[in-house]
Amino acid sequence: MANFLALDTSTDACSLALLLDQQITQQHEIIPRQHSQRLFAMLQQLLPHGRLRELGIDAVVYGVGPGSFTGLRICASAVQGLCFANKLPAIPVSTLLAQAYTAYREGLIHSGDYILSTVDAHMGELYWSLCQVHDDHIEVLEGPQVSRPESLPVSLDAGQKVVGIGSGLLLAEQMPQDLQQRLQACYPELLPQAQDLFKPAEIAWRQGQLQKAEQVCPVYVRDEVSWKKLSEQGKAS
Repeated sequence: MANFLALDTSTDACSLALLLDQQITQQHEIIPRQHSQRLFAMLQQLLPHGRLRELGIDAVVYGVGPGSFTGLRICASAVQGLCFANKLPAIPVSTLLAQAYTAYREGLIHSGDYILSTVDAHMGELYWSLCQVHDDHIEVLEGPQVSRPESLPVSLDAGQKVVGIGSGLLLAEQMPQDLQQRLQACYPELLPQAQDLFKPAEIAWRQGQLQKAEQVCPVYVRDEVSWKKLSEQGKAS
């Protein structure tokens, strides 16, 4: 199994985790709008020496979004710096997929369940993905997308129930009545944890789905938002 460092700052949680020799260590704090102040202090606590290659880290995994614009920028900048400094590849993992793995690890969902994983996008919208749990992994069926709750275009078979997770459920009362009736359980307080990026990252690692440092880029979903990679920063528009 590969060794990974994982970072996620796409929600109110600032979350870092280390997978080393099949042992997981995590730093996880709920600190809205304080990610930039705490991220590197938490990283120092997790990795006092900071030399990732010497420690045996194979790749830096990060929550690619969608989520907080500021949080995603902070994470992408940190990952680019770590990958450049340590000559390591990066592995992006959907925030919404990682959140589903968090729910699975905590026993909130089970094999065969459909999950509506959501993050509050503010401005009366939410980010969402529809996923399904299989025995050893979670599959993304739809998304990530951004939608107004009243027009959420989730595709479910007749009578199919779904478990809702994440902060986007704060808008659940505005969702279509049929979808509300299909929500068999809701966990609006759930936030993704960095340790839950490891399972999808391991799949990506085996399949060779890696990024170079200069390819690190958040997924915003909204078309009007853009991120400049390091190679593009400083250039005139």
